[in-house]
Amino acid sequence: MDVSQAIAARYSTRAFKPDPVPGEVVREILVAASQAPSGGNLQPWRVTALTGEPLAALKATVAANLGGEEPEYDVYPRDLWDPFRTRRYQCGEDLYASIDIPREDKPGRIRQLMRNTEFFGAPVGIFFCLDRKLGPPQWADLGMYMQNVMLLAVERGLDTCAQEFWARYPRTVARAIDLPDDHMLFSGMALGYADTSAPINNWRTRRDDFEIWGELRGF
Repeated sequence: MDVSQAIAARYSTRAFKPDPVPGEVVREILVAASQAPSGGNLQPWRVTALTGEPLAALKATVAANLGGEEPEYDVYPRDLWDPFRTRRYQCGEDLYASIDIPREDKPGRIRQLMRNTEFFGAPVGIFFCLDRKLGPPQWADLGMYMQNVMLLAVERGLDTCAQEFWARYPRTVARAIDLPDDHMLFSGMALGYADTSAPINNWRTRRDDFEIWGELRGF
């Protein structure tokens, strides 16, 4: 599989099989992903992967507090504007349409949202953190590391779902992974084998044409 194929094959998987992923495979992916570029080679990522009892314990703790906690950052800007608002709206509509949950079924939509707390049934949950004193450039570096993880997973026949949803549980996650106080949680990620029979895995987010967001000059 080449890089273009891995990019095309990657998608946000929201229903996984319970099949375990060997620890050596998870380690190989996380180590290989560290070839990601970072300004000044700071390598700002701090990563913890959970499975088995540690993962079950975290999910049980979250299940007892589905209301969440005060996030440490806004995943989306407040009062989102176009074209970003429309893109986010369309993504949500397509997702819920794939599992026949209409807009007026707010309890059904909330139940689906809260499946994030179960990592959508994935056997591995990964958390990506960084030092609090680092800034936006290092957040971008961490994003490139996460992209590497997702593409390397595809190469190995695995699937993922990046979950900034976990920003709702910063303290719970910090306790579960023994995160030092000088570090903060950025995102979670589900890792495992997709349940390809699940309808929610059979749609893809849309992409705008290049002419809307890009241009070439001097070519």
